[in-house]
Amino acid sequence: MKEFWVWVEPYDKKLVTTALESGATAIVVPDKEKAKEVKKLARTTVIAPGGDLELGREVVYVKIEGKEDEEKAAKYPPEVKVIVETTDWTIIPLENLIAQREELYAVVKNAHEAEVALQTLEKGVKGIVLKTEDINEIKRVGKALEAAQEKLELVTVKITRILPLGLGDRVCVDTTSLMSRGEGMLVGNSSAGMFLVHAETEENPYVASRPFRVNAGAVHMYIRVPNNKTKYLCELNAGDQVMVYNHEGRGRVVYVGRSKVERRPMLLVEGKYEDRKLSCILQNAETIRLTRPDGTPLSVAELKEGDEVLGYVEEAGRHFGMKVEETIIEK
Repeated sequence: MKEFWVWVEPYDKKLVTTALESGATAIVVPDKEKAKEVKKLARTTVIAPGGDLELGREVVYVKIEGKEDEEKAAKYPPEVKVIVETTDWTIIPLENLIAQREELYAVVKNAHEAEVALQTLEKGVKGIVLKTEDINEIKRVGKALEAAQEKLELVTVKITRILPLGLGDRVCVDTTSLMSRGEGMLVGNSSAGMFLVHAETEENPYVASRPFRVNAGAVHMYIRVPNNKTKYLCELNAGDQVMVYNHEGRGRVVYVGRSKVERRPMLLVEGKYEDRKLSCILQNAETIRLTRPDGTPLSVAELKEGDEVLGYVEEAGRHFGMKVEETIIEK
């Protein structure tokens, strides 16, 4: 996911608090003494001389005024995070540097520049560094980054088999965010084929809605997390990041507040997209729902062969949650 840094110079407490409330992942403060003030406001990454990331060593700033500056920015070791600022906001230096560096951050002055930097060469910079004294601009950029989160091409999966399995251990993922109808988490027996399991946004006569929760399925299954990675459901802990997607495939990062593993009756669900087989194992209960193509939830208690739900497919192959190119067969 893209990072959002705010450069605060001259120091202004209100700018810092607005940045943090707008989703900033780090605060850049060139003044070493003022960096201590940021730490008093909240637990956040401070980039400063002697900060969590040391400005001038772990993070360097380069103003691009010519080709020599561009070459200088490209020559830093891969582990160094490079902040570049173009004097006339031209795209070409960014394109050249994005092609050469992973740890590249672009200085922007407003939401429009942030959107351009995030889309340059499709890949975009790793993060943006906002320089402004306008509180409203900080809020606008925060919203722009939220809108620019991951977008997946979800597919329509036709259900082919539903089989009760008896008791198993399932993971209920409670997050620190509220989800809406049409949102859920992508899980599956294989990273090559996942189902969009709907959040517990729906009321019923027996159980109140829990819109912060996804009853995600069996302990062994994969779940998508940020940066195109996966984890096993049983690995999730409080504070971990996971991805939530809506029925259009737009993803956002949420944080795990609690992960509950409990023994419950389980259900094998299999489906097909073109020639691809997908499967997952979910708790066998009315409150567990998959997601129809229009975003409406469909309870597994009502699920039948021929029903259509949303899923995601890719080539199989993961090593410690990271996608790899290898021959693999999962059944």
